[in-house]
Formats: sequence, structure tokens, C-alpha cells
Amino acid sequence: MKQEENKSKKIKKPWPTKDAMEQVYERKLWGSNSAAFYSGVGSHDADIVNPYVDAVASFLTSFTSPLVVCDLGCGDFNVGKELVKHTKKYVAVDIVSDLIAHNKKEFTADHLEFHCLDIAVDDLPSGDCVLLRQVLQHLSNAEVQNILNKLSNFQYVIITEHVPKGDFIPNAAIISGQGIRLKKQSGLDVLASPFHFKVEEAKQLLSIPLKEGKGIIVTTLYTV
Repeated sequence: MKQEENKSKKIKKPWPTKDAMEQVYERKLWGSNSAAFYSGVGSHDADIVNPYVDAVASFLTSFTSPLVVCDLGCGDFNVGKELVKHTKKYVAVDIVSDLIAHNKKEFTADHLEFHCLDIAVDDLPSGDCVLLRQVLQHLSNAEVQNILNKLSNFQYVIITEHVPKGDFIPNAAIISGQGIRLKKQSGLDVLASPFHFKVEEAKQLLSIPLKEGKGIIVTTLYTV
């Protein structure tokens, strides 16, 4: 009996990040409104969303031939729905299966797909451009590294992160979940240690200071 108990203790629960993100939506840890799923203020505050949509749309429409875009961590799709029309194909991915099922019913277009994937573990869809909008900030360094290892297959990567204002020590270790590195006066920088993400060019598209000194939301375009 003791052997069975010890064995059960050693078995790690599968997909801990998936469990954490499912809890976020079930318990409405990012706030709530009348919608069944709500991805928080960062996905609904017009002062944050509109400049982001404008900047990314400007980039996407600068090409003669539209790009295939992979939105990794699409959330409730309040932001992504504004960008679909500017793409050849839009593949939206999230780790929460009920959320993806909901999005499939709510948002439809001939060139729009939704997939439930753990982007740190599963193979990514193919495409030209990746969007990672306030996703990596919630993940452990190990998971961030796993994701970055897969991004060399894309030509462009647009990453948005909530970071402290001014100088900070990047990439503090955290456990994946609701919180972000800001609580440790840190923020994610994929070019810094331990990641050293290799890119040809990095260009800041957008920087939005938040009220009450709550840091800034920075969007950076990386040419891989």
C-alpha cells in the first residue's frame, strides 16, 4: 500500500500550465464581464488594444502578398478578430480547450482556424508571422525557451510584454500561471540571458505606459 502511495506522489500532474490557465477562466481571475470568457483588461482596454491593432495592422498590410499569421495564446479573441482581415490565413491557438471551442462558435471566416495546443510542448502551425501578445510573461523560463526554440521557422515574430518602467533585471524565474514577472520588478526580454533569442533585427513597434506607474506594455517586431 505504501509503495502505491509513494508511486502516486512521484507522478507529476500532466499539463500544469493548462490546468493553471483553465483556472484563470473558470474563476475569472483576470476579471469578468458578461462574456463567458474574458482575457482581462489588456485585451479590452481601448487605450491598450487600439494602438496595438493599428500597429500590427500597419505591419501586416505593408506586404504585397498577405501573410499567414499564427496567434499563439489568442485568448478570448477580442484583439485577434480585428486582424484576421489583413491576413492570407489566421491560425489562432490557445491552451484552454473550452475557450477554443467557444471561439470556434463565435468567430468564423474562410481563412480563420482555431486550435487547442500547448505551445511549449506541441508542434506549432506553420506560417510567416507569429503573434505572442502578453503570453510569455505568464510562463516559466523553461517554457519560454521551449517556445522560442520553435520560432526560427517563422520570418517575423511580434512579441508584446508587460514590463517595469525604466531599467530592470530581465527574465526572473516564475511559475507559469496568472501572475507575471512584474511582481518581481522584472520583465521578459527574449534577447537577454538565459534565452539569447537569435534575430536579424529587432524593432519596437509600440510602447504604452500604464497609469499609476504600473509599468509599460511594449510590442517588438523581430525579424528572425
